[in-house]
Amino acid sequence: MDTIYYLIQNMLPVAMPLLLVALGGMFSEVSGVINIALEGIMLFGAFFAALFVYFVQDSGMNPQTVLLLAMLIAAAAGVLYSLLLSFAAVTMKADQVITGTSLNMLIPAAILLFAKMFFMSDGITTSMNFYIQEVPVLGKIPIIGRAFFQRTYLTVIIGLILLVISTIVFYKTRFGLRLRACGEHPHAADSVGINVHKMRYAGVCISGILAGIGGFFYSVGVMDGNVNGHTGVAGFGFLALAVMIFGQWRPGKIFFGSIFFAFLRTLAYSVSLIPFLHNLGINNTYYKMMPYIATMIVLAFTSKKSRAPKAEGIPYDKSQR
Repeated sequence: MDTIYYLIQNMLPVAMPLLLVALGGMFSEVSGVINIALEGIMLFGAFFAALFVYFVQDSGMNPQTVLLLAMLIAAAAGVLYSLLLSFAAVTMKADQVITGTSLNMLIPAAILLFAKMFFMSDGITTSMNFYIQEVPVLGKIPIIGRAFFQRTYLTVIIGLILLVISTIVFYKTRFGLRLRACGEHPHAADSVGINVHKMRYAGVCISGILAGIGGFFYSVGVMDGNVNGHTGVAGFGFLALAVMIFGQWRPGKIFFGSIFFAFLRTLAYSVSLIPFLHNLGINNTYYKMMPYIATMIVLAFTSKKSRAPKAEGIPYDKSQR
């Protein structure tokens, strides 16, 4: 049981960045804009949040308060960076894949340059500990308390709250319906008075918020609050895209996809704790490849059934109605 608790406690902080970034990609793509730039937005949000933490870590502020403030900064940074994609893809009607790829390539180099100039290192290293040994009251609940509310991060609770909010917005609001209409039939949406350009800007901005927060949560739950220009976010942005496709652009399925891939990653780093896997004598590097191999296998078997929004990746031109 101790091993199971350990896997759950270490899996959830990894699942939350995947979940939030995949949800961000979902909001962008259902509006009609392919967001390949998720990796870059994650790193951009994580960088500014880590920079904030670096400057306030010796101020005596409560770590969880710092985390919440840094989360807001990461969200704001994510929005600002995503506006570059919005401007290029929606206003200028540029190729969305090429634009997203260029945005991904820009940020790691920029962070590396900044860190070398001002910190004489490859990234930003912080010393503030956001780890929660036990959540008051909830941590005392038998079984559930130990699995989900002990030895964890506040990022897990926030991630689940944002999942609920995203699901409500996606399914139960007029905004969500209009957003999906712009990704499926933008000309029909325009004919009933919906401003397609504004809705697509909104979808990409929401994507920026969630991806920026997801980048910071990655640095907290996986990198202990640090941001590195060399390693970036280790391909989590692209893995989140795979989770989004695996989840069929639906919040509930995306959540289970995030849990699945996070479990594989946690398992890969916990082989020594599982006698059966440890005794096989397989090099640990192969276990670390599992999440990415699983991504390829899952996408190979589910790609035929996946149904992307009909108008995603197609710049909206009113004159072509």
